[in-house]
Amino acid sequence: MFFRIYAFAFMIFGAGFVSTAVAEEVRVAVAANFLNTLNEIIRNFKTDTGHTVVVSSGSSGKLYAQIQNGAPFEVFFSADVKRPQLLEEEGLAVKGSRFVYAVGRLTLWSPESNLVNEDGRIVLSKGNFEHLAIANPKTAPYGLAAEQTLKKLDLWESLHDRMVQGENIGQTFQFVFSKNAQLGFVALSQVLDPKINGSGSRWDVPASFHDPLEQEVVLLMTGQNHSGAKAFLEYVKGDKSLAIIERFGYGLP
Repeated sequence: MFFRIYAFAFMIFGAGFVSTAVAEEVRVAVAANFLNTLNEIIRNFKTDTGHTVVVSSGSSGKLYAQIQNGAPFEVFFSADVKRPQLLEEEGLAVKGSRFVYAVGRLTLWSPESNLVNEDGRIVLSKGNFEHLAIANPKTAPYGLAAEQTLKKLDLWESLHDRMVQGENIGQTFQFVFSKNAQLGFVALSQVLDPKINGSGSRWDVPASFHDPLEQEVVLLMTGQNHSGAKAFLEYVKGDKSLAIIERFGYGLP
């Protein structure tokens, strides 16, 4: 009797030990626009698999530079296709692992309910605002899209002195949310985030006004033998993750 109880206890302990042993920590770098969306995916991933994910967020350009300098990430969610491709060419990412996980949308947004009307070109042309926030076009794809939009509208030069520039789209959003800027070009996903829930006023920029905001993820060489990182990439492709991505205002590939 004692032996059977002991053996049963050992089996329980052993099962718990094995479960802990297979659960891994995945280190992920993510472009700021996708942070909140990714966090929701991560919560489901942890519940479904037991793996945990540690996230670092910033502009795609800054994260790319960190990876070049040896930052220990296993997965990189960029806001463009350019940088994952470069990492692959530089031997820092696993060839054939990158794929488009979302298509971003740019929007002109203000927390004020009546500032941005149906056509944002009107409010931009009238100039009834002190500051316009955009992300750094050199490091943030959403910032480049904002620059391309303003140039298409022939407003880049005339509004240049009113622009405040965020290091990434997350900081840009905070400029507008805190009302340090009356309006700004941000990611639609940030405005549709449950914390904001579409409040304020916005103009969704036509996709033809800027380069496509196709966003790629890639498995880095540091994660080539990491089963948790590979499992996470597969999870992002799944129906549960795609539903979250779509709900946050992204187009699906």
